[in-house]
Amino acid sequence: MKHILILFLLIATTASAQRGDKIKAYKTAFITESLELTSDEAEKFWPIYNAHEEKLRTLRKQERKEIFETIKGDFNSLSDAEANALLEKAISLKEKEFLYQKELVQNLKGILPAKKILKLKRAEEEFKRTLLNKMKNRRGERP
Repeated sequence: MKHILILFLLIATTASAQRGDKIKAYKTAFITESLELTSDEAEKFWPIYNAHEEKLRTLRKQERKEIFETIKGDFNSLSDAEANALLEKAISLKEKEFLYQKELVQNLKGILPAKKILKLKRAEEEFKRTLLNKMKNRRGERP
């Protein structure tokens, strides 16, 4: 029984990782096409962008752990002091996110024209919308 459970967890983890890889590949293609990156631009752009995304992923994980997990429980039992501390933490994390965004733009300035850097935000939003629509459509097709 224990072996079956381990096998099941391994399969579930592998499937999840494959799904994540597919989404990442789709996002890479989507942004590359949306920004009309040349091969030279793409070669320089993706390491910078991927490092930026990793910083954001770490920041969001910290946010979930330190803020959302706290307020997910018994929200009414929070004291005013605890609530204020959470607000300050949330603001601090958003400030970090802004600094990361600013750093990304600075790093991309020597690599991409300003117009393409501006198009990046729009491409990211379009990608999210497209992905959400695909997920909604998939759920709608299931019996």
